Amino acid sequence: ADHLQTVLIAAAVLASCTVPANAAAQDDRPYVVLITIDTLRTDRMSCYGYERPTSPNIDRLLDHGLKFTRARTVEPLTNPALCSMITGVSPHVHAASRNGLRMREGLDSLPKILARAGWRTAAFVGNWTLKDNVSRLGEHFDHYGEVFTRRRWFGLINSEATAEDVTDEAINWADDWLAHHQEQPFLLWVHYVEPHAPYRFHDEFAGRLGITESDPPRSDRYDTEIAAVDYEVGRLLERLGAEIPAERLLVFFAADHGESLGEHSFWGHGRYLYEPSLAIPMGFAWQGRIAPRSENAPALIMDLAPTVLDLLGMEIPEQLEGFSWAGVIDGAAAPMDRAICYQAHKGAVHGTHESELARSKGLLSVGLVRNERKEILRVKNNRHLLFDLVE
Repeated sequence: ADHLQTVLIAAAVLASCTVPANAAAQDDRPYVVLITIDTLRTDRMSCYGYERPTSPNIDRLLDHGLKFTRARTVEPLTNPALCSMITGVSPHVHAASRNGLRMREGLDSLPKILARAGWRTAAFVGNWTLKDNVSRLGEHFDHYGEVFTRRRWFGLINSEATAEDVTDEAINWADDWLAHHQEQPFLLWVHYVEPHAPYRFHDEFAGRLGITESDPPRSDRYDTEIAAVDYEVGRLLERLGAEIPAERLLVFFAADHGESLGEHSFWGHGRYLYEPSLAIPMGFAWQGRIAPRSENAPALIMDLAPTVLDLLGMEIPEQLEGFSWAGVIDGAAAPMDRAICYQAHKGAVHGTHESELARSKGLLSVGLVRNERKEILRVKNNRHLLFDLVE
């Protein structure tokens, strides 16, 4: 009996000292940070060749990772594009094909998959189209922070938030989590509204950009909006970097869509599939894992989920429509002739009573890009447009 008691005590002591088999792997799991910016044109960013220094902090991020030069959104509207980014499926699959239409319930997504694997998930959004009761995105996160503190449209339109407010909320949440839960990594998504219309003028950045007028034209105001949101991205990354080792910080950056600034006689986004509103800046950064490079193979905002899962060594569900760039990061050939489809729908839907009709009647155009050939079919009048993107 005494011998048995001694064995049991020894076993208990050993069990209390034994490190779980997966503890080392868990300790090395990266924090995943998704940063998206509304209405951001690729060609207005200095890291893509723009002559004004609009985006020094984002430049630094993308120049230290995989930067795509031919990335596009799946649809030039916020709700459809970002629901596709999170779930990895097209707008006609998740059903939030217009601003104001909610996704189907029960869809899987990148944050849900990571939550099941032990990550804590949180989002902070400042665009009214992303409200949970409008988009159903809140279902996909443990914490869904809606930051609607101001009215960007001069008090006339739905409440949104400034980039400063969104950054403050995200930093406060991350600081609290890191202070109390260092053993568990998180996925954090932060979405900024700027530089969405009405293109407010940020005079504190005007001098750096060479803008001297006190009331500049809207194209110049748009550039100051980029500089303002870039400053907040820098503040967010600086704070996270002060607490998280660089080799444990996997960052994805993208715009939800671009913006037409007068091209094709159009200002704005959403109704057309022309390049100014379809092309987006996009990239991945992870020090020690992703070597700095530019990639000119076609990329899509829906590539987020499969790439992150692949980089983490996790299984990629079959329903994800995007492409994993993990193999290309490791030296495989890029899919240069990849064919990608796009959609354009009517604008915002207000009120749920017309949602089904809005879904069925909302499609305006479909598009297809392969190599440098682009086709657009306008559904209503059956007009077929063909473009050579090089010429």
